[in-house]
Amino acid sequence: MTTEAGSGEDATFVALHSAGTTGWYGPVTAEIGRYVEAILARPVVGEPVDDHQRLHATLCRATRADAGTVASWAVGAVDCAAWDLHSRFARVPVADLLAATPQRRVPLYASWLSLDVANGIPGAAVERINRDGWQFTKWGLRRDPAADDRKAEAGRLAEAARAVAAGLRQKVAFDAVFTWDPEFAALFLDQLDPASVRWLEDPLPTFDLRAYGTLPTRLPLALGERLLLHADSEAMLGLKLQAFTLDVVACGGLTRAVDLVTAAHMLGVPIYPHGRSFVPAVHLAAAYPDAIAAVEYRLQWEPIRQRGYAQPWRPTHGVITVPRSPGLGATPRNC
Repeated sequence: MTTEAGSGEDATFVALHSAGTTGWYGPVTAEIGRYVEAILARPVVGEPVDDHQRLHATLCRATRADAGTVASWAVGAVDCAAWDLHSRFARVPVADLLAATPQRRVPLYASWLSLDVANGIPGAAVERINRDGWQFTKWGLRRDPAADDRKAEAGRLAEAARAVAAGLRQKVAFDAVFTWDPEFAALFLDQLDPASVRWLEDPLPTFDLRAYGTLPTRLPLALGERLLLHADSEAMLGLKLQAFTLDVVACGGLTRAVDLVTAAHMLGVPIYPHGRSFVPAVHLAAAYPDAIAAVEYRLQWEPIRQRGYAQPWRPTHGVITVPRSPGLGATPRNC
């Protein structure tokens, strides 16, 4: 079942019930909630709550003909609600189900993509970031599609990248927010030392691995948040990635995320989970600290999402402490 809680586009919570106990995950969009009720609710009835591989296989069969984003998020939401339910029965946090001795403190990096560095960053924002102890920061670096001179536009973005790195006095990650193309990436690299950038995330408009294969190999590329349940993860991890930014729910849930983290770690690819699925990402990072260096904390959006939870999570000096209470930590405030 699903329920509405909180405000904004993501206001729906998925609930799984068993033996008088409820497992939760959310918030997700209402469209995802409707998909869960219409397609996934019936197949999961009677499945054992503690056999995550079996439950996940059932969810995959129910969506095998649907490679869309909503289906993938729906499977991930149900999977995460099942982990929450299992951990409540086991009376331990989800991280303790994922690993025998998980870390209790998980490092975070901060992102604020609405403050695009190409348009300048307010000094107060830079000072705030410097004070708060994040592992590092990530900023938007959008190309202006109306710019006639592409070389000049690439130079403008390169200069903006240098300026923000100098202001923060550290290597910075950037997100192109799907606004670049391979030619523009080459022009950008002609004007900026790629070693000075932590990574450039999601430059191309579509998640086309063939197109990503044509990017300059010098580009410090980050990909992962658009990797869906039925997508070819092996091909994506075969690219020369500076960071694997998987979204724990979008990829199909914690059950699949564990396999993806294992595969990426074996290939030596650094893993930095996407912040939209912050709560399950923290449990995953706590269980796999050798593979996951930090989880994204979206400065603009995560505090708003946390208001919808019964027990909000608040970082301190760039670190989040995993609660010791049973569950995932995504119980809605008004359930």
